[in-house]
Amino acid sequence: MLETLNPRCVKDAMITCPKTLSEDSSVEEVRRFFADDHVHFALIVDLNGRLLTTLERSDIPAETTGTTKASGFGTILGRTVEPQQSLGAATTTLQSAGRRRLAVGDDEGKLLGLFCRKRTGLSYCNNARVAARAAGLAMSTGG
Repeated sequence: MLETLNPRCVKDAMITCPKTLSEDSSVEEVRRFFADDHVHFALIVDLNGRLLTTLERSDIPAETTGTTKASGFGTILGRTVEPQQSLGAATTTLQSAGRRRLAVGDDEGKLLGLFCRKRTGLSYCNNARVAARAAGLAMSTGG
């Protein structure tokens, strides 16, 4: 319990159930995914949960047609972190790259979670807040 309250490494602070998209997702599907203003990072995985690539809105050229496969525009370079990395080192990586999110993967490439700094930079996103936001959104949209 103490590690959850005072995380020491990425695995203690990551979101363990991030939204993902399939490897066959089109540009149009990714653009719909990004329509939620809380979504800034698309994680593309295969059927076995292996991270294939990540996408940010700016990765997809505006002129790209909606049916084009989106995974070709992404990258994992500089956008992943290991679960055992210290929070300090991971936070430095984010700050150096001007990012707030990194995909968390194991040695075999399986997606384990999402490491995300809050907009304020004072703490990290967590499962409870993501679930609460999703529940609030579902209630506000009648779903």
